[in-house]
Amino acid sequence: MIRPQNIFLVGPMGAGKSTIGRQLASSLGYEFQDSDQEIQRRTGVDIATVFEFEGEEGFRNREQQVIKDLAQQDNIVLATGGGAVLVAENRQQLAARGFVIYLHCSPEQQYARTSRDRNRPLLDTEDPKQKLKDLMALREPIYRQVADMVVSTERRGTSSVVKEIRRRLESDEL
Repeated sequence: MIRPQNIFLVGPMGAGKSTIGRQLASSLGYEFQDSDQEIQRRTGVDIATVFEFEGEEGFRNREQQVIKDLAQQDNIVLATGGGAVLVAENRQQLAARGFVIYLHCSPEQQYARTSRDRNRPLLDTEDPKQKLKDLMALREPIYRQVADMVVSTERRGTSSVVKEIRRRLESDEL
């Protein structure tokens, strides 16, 4: 089995990065980290509040520092925020310090998973479904570029996705 030093999960909101990451880390005996949770821990406020007071640019600056700090650890599974890949330094950190897995799902699946979540500042818009489609159009090429492996989470349970990742790591099927 390939045992990457670190595994970094990228993908859109609602793809399952945190849920899958937590279970994957447990199954590998790694520590789980979540960049959004770490930002909340450091600031003492939720992501929506960071966006409200600092805007997306302020949030991205905080996210960049958190990813830089967390990527220095060993034996972690890190769930990144959906837009983390937009910053070139983040992509470089992830590629240099671990194995990047893009968890893919459609904007329709994202909407089904996030529509009731009020802690999604980018979806605070007239047409959140269209916003998800627009974000996917912009970000998907970047997710694919940085990824060492792409795994679909579309209409799948957490354990199924974790088993696929483990199987592919073990068989070098990247």
